[in-house]
Amino acid sequence: MMNMDHREATKTILTLEEANVHFVRLQFVDILGSPKNIVIPANRIEEAFDSGINFDASSIAGYATIDESDYVAMPDPKTLAILPEVLEKHKTAKVNCDIYEPGGKRYDGDTKYALEKVMKKAEDMGYVYNTGPECEFFLFKRDAEGRATMTPNDSAGYFDLSHRDLAEGVRGDISLALDEMGFSVYTAHHECAKGQHEINFHYADAVTTADRVITLKYVTKVIAAKHNLYASFMPKPVFGTAGSGMHVNQSLSTLDGENVFNDPASKDGLSKVAHNFIAGLLEHIKPMTGLLNPTVNSYKRLVPGYEAPTYIAWAHRNRSALIRIPSQRGKATRCELRSPDPSGNPYLQFAVMLAAGLDGIKRNLEPGEPEEKDIYSMTEDERKKRGIEHLPLNLGHSIVCLEGSELIKNTLGRHIFDNFLHVKNREWEDYRMQVTKWEMDRYFPVI
Repeated sequence: MMNMDHREATKTILTLEEANVHFVRLQFVDILGSPKNIVIPANRIEEAFDSGINFDASSIAGYATIDESDYVAMPDPKTLAILPEVLEKHKTAKVNCDIYEPGGKRYDGDTKYALEKVMKKAEDMGYVYNTGPECEFFLFKRDAEGRATMTPNDSAGYFDLSHRDLAEGVRGDISLALDEMGFSVYTAHHECAKGQHEINFHYADAVTTADRVITLKYVTKVIAAKHNLYASFMPKPVFGTAGSGMHVNQSLSTLDGENVFNDPASKDGLSKVAHNFIAGLLEHIKPMTGLLNPTVNSYKRLVPGYEAPTYIAWAHRNRSALIRIPSQRGKATRCELRSPDPSGNPYLQFAVMLAAGLDGIKRNLEPGEPEEKDIYSMTEDERKKRGIEHLPLNLGHSIVCLEGSELIKNTLGRHIFDNFLHVKNREWEDYRMQVTKWEMDRYFPVI
């Protein structure tokens, strides 16, 4: 067994037998965060724990070329979850995998491994990195043939409790399914836009929450389909309304669980480490944006007027800032980065956020004074005087910023870094060549 905890493996085998599980999904993600899986009969799980399951990775985005395509999926028994009956016809469990090369070396293209490596650096500094992502999504109606439409399922608004919120039962089913899988769901509510929703689960270490983001997307899509709806985590599916973000609440704790960001003796209740961490996020936010907002569509959300941040600043109460400090202190002290969206790979997103924060601590960076004035209402001259810069305006701009970042290159490793840039450059070039309906409507009649 490769780095296998024998007791956990034995416990997992017994759990599967006692629950009469028929199949096990061995799960991992590609470089973009799309979930992949290999399904095996439950009676093969001991074999999987012993030697892993070989697979061909040549067609998986960001993994390998056809001449170096053989890899091994090694299941992690600590991540076992038996899937609720509402999700699967046959009794099925899922377990997350680490990816290895055939010779037993951990594969550098495994994005989970990239996060684990920077988590180890934090541990060596005495820290555990905790994240609490807030995942937003839309529910759309399907037509008579079952195809997704762009018609939202309801017309309710933020936190509405009314007959207009037609998806309360859908959110309830999703929350119950997640609870059965060991999540601690603590809020589920309607968001600002028609058909838009948010489900939040309790914070945990970043590897655990990245796993949970992937699972949340899968569970949401399956249950939505059972209600004859289509769930989309696209950042901006509907013009003229709010987009879907993934605000990430983050903090550092000591290895025995004390919140390092909390300092009751300071003016704002934040420790020096917290200020350094925030400064690191601000310092590296431009190159990070290519990973936090990795699609062409992401930048349709990052525009003024729809509650998404567009300017680089931090604040306490001001929600127009990129980073906000929620009012809770003590164990709940944290900073909230508001720009990420759910179209990305959460392992890579959390990896670069942590790397940026740790760099701020190592270099003793300071974030400057918090900006408590509405940044959207400022003039361009006012923003310049206050030193407030703009986030990258589109995917192409983000790629240029990302290409020059040694911190991110070192954090992700050359394989992931180069392959990610390759995929995103192709995506941007393909988009740039498109002739859109907006262009035809605007220019064709007059030129």
